[in-house]
Amino acid sequence: MTLQEMGARAKKASRALAQAGALKDKALLEAAKALVAGQQEILEANREDVAAAQENGMSESLLDRLTLTESRIREMAEAVEDIAKEEDPVGKVLSGGVRPNGLKIEKVTVPLGVAGIIFEARPNVTSDAAALCLKAGNAVILRGGKEAFRSNRAVVAVLREAFEKAGLPGDAVQLVEDTSRASAKELMGLTEYLDVLIPRGGAGLIQAVVENAKVPVIETGVGNCHVYVDENADVSMAVEIVFNGKTSRPSVCNAVETLLVHKAIAPQALPAISKRLSEKRVELRAEEKARAFLPDSVPASEEDFKTEFLDYILAVKVVDSLEEAVEHINRYSTGHSECIVTKSLESAEYFTSAVDSAAVYVNASTRFTDGGQFGLGAEIGISTQKLHARGPMGLAELTSCKYVVRGTGQVR
Repeated sequence: MTLQEMGARAKKASRALAQAGALKDKALLEAAKALVAGQQEILEANREDVAAAQENGMSESLLDRLTLTESRIREMAEAVEDIAKEEDPVGKVLSGGVRPNGLKIEKVTVPLGVAGIIFEARPNVTSDAAALCLKAGNAVILRGGKEAFRSNRAVVAVLREAFEKAGLPGDAVQLVEDTSRASAKELMGLTEYLDVLIPRGGAGLIQAVVENAKVPVIETGVGNCHVYVDENADVSMAVEIVFNGKTSRPSVCNAVETLLVHKAIAPQALPAISKRLSEKRVELRAEEKARAFLPDSVPASEEDFKTEFLDYILAVKVVDSLEEAVEHINRYSTGHSECIVTKSLESAEYFTSAVDSAAVYVNASTRFTDGGQFGLGAEIGISTQKLHARGPMGLAELTSCKYVVRGTGQVR
C-alpha cells in the first residue's frame, strides 16, 4: 500500500473517530485485552528484532529500549486502559459567551485529524501513540525504525483487530512497512493528509524531520538535561539526584547528561558524586577544573557538552557562579529538563526564571519529566518547542479547537 493510499484511509478514519464518543473507550479496553492475549506473538516478533539488533552491535541501553517482556506488555496494556479512563479531551468548551447582537460563540476542542509519528526502537511507543491518538479522536500513521519493525507490526495487527471489534475503523492506526529513509521523507511531505508530524527519537532523527518536513512538526524527545549543584547545596541530596538522573534509565530523554558544580562546593561534591556513580561504572568526561577532583575522569571536549549520550556517560564542569551555570545551560540545553540543587530560595528563583527549558526543577530529579508523573496521564512525547505544546504532551495537546457560532438569523 502506498503512503498516499494510507493517508486517504487515515483521513477517512479520522472523520469517524471525530464523532466516535464512548466507542473510543470501548475500543481501547478491547485493545488492552488484546495486547495481553496476543503477547506470545508479540514476544516472538520482538525476539527476532532483538537478535538482529545484537548482531548489528546495538548498545546495551538501546537494547533495553527495544526489548519486550511479559511484564512490559502488561504495562503497555495497563497504559492503554489508563488512557481509556481519562476524560475525553474532545468537545470541551474552552470559552464562550453571547455577543451584543445575540450570537452565541463557543471555543470547543476538536481532534487534530491525522497524526504521523516517526520513532525509533521503542515498541511501547506503538501502543501508547495509537491509544492516545484514538482517545483524542485522531487517526495515526506510524513509521517506526527498522530495529523494531517486527515488533511494531505485531502490535499494530493486534490493535487494528481490537478497534474493528469495537466498531471503529482499523485504519485508525496504520504502520508504514517500508523503513527506508525514502519512506520517512515521503511521510514528511504528506501534506494532503497529515495534520501534524511528531518525531520521537534521537537528535539526528529530530533534526532530519524539522529540516525536511512540509507538514507541521512538534519537536519532542531530545534531552541534553543538566543538574547544577549550587554553592550552598546539600551534598548528600545532590549525590542522590545526580545518581538517579543519570543511572535509573540512561537511555531516556529525561536522563541527566551534564553536571555543573559551583567551585566553592566542588571539593566536597564531586568526589562524593563520583563515588556514587562508580557503582554503575559511569564514565565521567570532565573539563580541566573538574578533573582536579576527579582523577579517574577523562578530558571533556566541547562536543561532550552538546551531546545527549543516552548511556552511562556524564559530562562534568566546574563553574564560578550561578550565572555561569545558567549561561552554560541556555547555550547547550535542548530545552527539555534542568535541575538546581540548592538551599537558597534566591538561587532557586533566579534559576527557574532564567533557564529556558520545558521543565525546571529545584531539588528533584529530572527523571520526573513525564506525563504520568505530572498527573497528565500517558504522553505522546515531551515537546521542547514553544508553539502549540511544551513539556509532556498528553491528550489535551493532541487536540485543536474550533469556534461554534449559533445565531438566530443575524447578518453583518
